[in-house]
Amino acid sequence: MEVIGYIAAVLIGISLGLIGGGGSSLALPVLVYLFHINAQAAVSDSFFIVGLASLAGALTYIYQKQICYKSVLVFGLPSVIGVFVAHRVIFKAIPERIIVGNLIDISKDMLILLFFSALMIAASVSMIRPLKSGTDPEVSGDDYPFMKLMLGGTAVGLVAGLVGAGGGFLIIPALVILIRMPMKKAIGTSLMIITVNSAIGMFSHMSDHALSGWPFLLLFGGLAICGILIGKYISKFVSGAKLKPAFGWFILVIGIFIITQQFYKIHP
Repeated sequence: MEVIGYIAAVLIGISLGLIGGGGSSLALPVLVYLFHINAQAAVSDSFFIVGLASLAGALTYIYQKQICYKSVLVFGLPSVIGVFVAHRVIFKAIPERIIVGNLIDISKDMLILLFFSALMIAASVSMIRPLKSGTDPEVSGDDYPFMKLMLGGTAVGLVAGLVGAGGGFLIIPALVILIRMPMKKAIGTSLMIITVNSAIGMFSHMSDHALSGWPFLLLFGGLAICGILIGKYISKFVSGAKLKPAFGWFILVIGIFIITQQFYKIHP
């Protein structure tokens, strides 16, 4: 199973390199189901892996001048605040166990995975659905939707802080739809925001759950970086828009698998 897990590490990177998101949705289930890491601890590991791979990808887009730093600040700063609040307030407020009568007994780990699987299923819909970027020029100046992007950033941060996902599958649609940002530029901007979110989330979670062994994380992260470079190279020849729906179906299947597994534990 570990061999499959390391292959998945490369796929995580490829997804980030191709479409600037989605790969982070794989990190948590891969760590939990293939490497048997506790779900709460896996959140910290997921942040490290996703952040490291996203940073590597963002550097290539910085070199190509395909990052909107204005959007990184307007969307990213509220997102960082959302990550911090999610961990310091919401995550700690979740009880270790939820018991309803004699039928339902849900642990905090199970609750995180159920929420994460529901998020994956919802995210798969946005990835499967074609994203219309249009041919209109990118929104700027007085028409720039500051408030909408700030609210979107806060929502993404809250989600990311709870489940250890970078939120690229939410960031990119927001950038493309709200300000008509070109897809390539949206991918680079998304990777930069994911990098910052992941760093904040990792350090917040590390206060309660230490990272797994460094040899494992560096190997997994290194494979993810290889994947992101492969994905970036493939993107020169294959449209990310065509691969996006395929990956959406993939995470839909994984989301359904996780939610089925957790419901089976609740009702064996």
